[in-house]
Amino acid sequence: MMEAGVQEKIISVINEKFEDEIIESGMIRDFFTIVLKKEKIADIIHHLYHHTETRFQFLTTLCGIHYPDQNQIAVMYQLHNLHTNQRVRLKVYLSAVRPEVNTLTTVFAGANWMERETYDFFGVRFIGHPNLKRILNVEDMIIHPLRKEYPLEDQTREDKSDLMFGR
Repeated sequence: MMEAGVQEKIISVINEKFEDEIIESGMIRDFFTIVLKKEKIADIIHHLYHHTETRFQFLTTLCGIHYPDQNQIAVMYQLHNLHTNQRVRLKVYLSAVRPEVNTLTTVFAGANWMERETYDFFGVRFIGHPNLKRILNVEDMIIHPLRKEYPLEDQTREDKSDLMFGR
């Protein structure tokens, strides 16, 4: 669990250059999480990467989360400072209608594949990405399968009888 003083330091480092970008922050299941506005997320992460007090220079995770009730998709970034063993989670919320956010490939080369996977499964477009295309699903697929807006099973199949599956 991250100490309160460390949390305040991270927030003050962000506020040095990006004062009005933090929407909320706090501990969520023992993980310090900061929700930010989407417009400057890449700049904020770049700042956290190079700042001498934070040095979050390892991107652990970049993924999408679909919130169908709010018609939003979140992009979640987990950063790690390998020197102090501190981690922070950053989140931005996007409209599910046209989810777009700036690429992080300018800061982390490894974000390339994570952003492609997030695009493939959630439809998030990463502006400025050098090669944003599907990575695991077929190119001509018209849906993004991890969005919670598609039925889990094809309801029109006639070869599946509920009797055969104990239903």
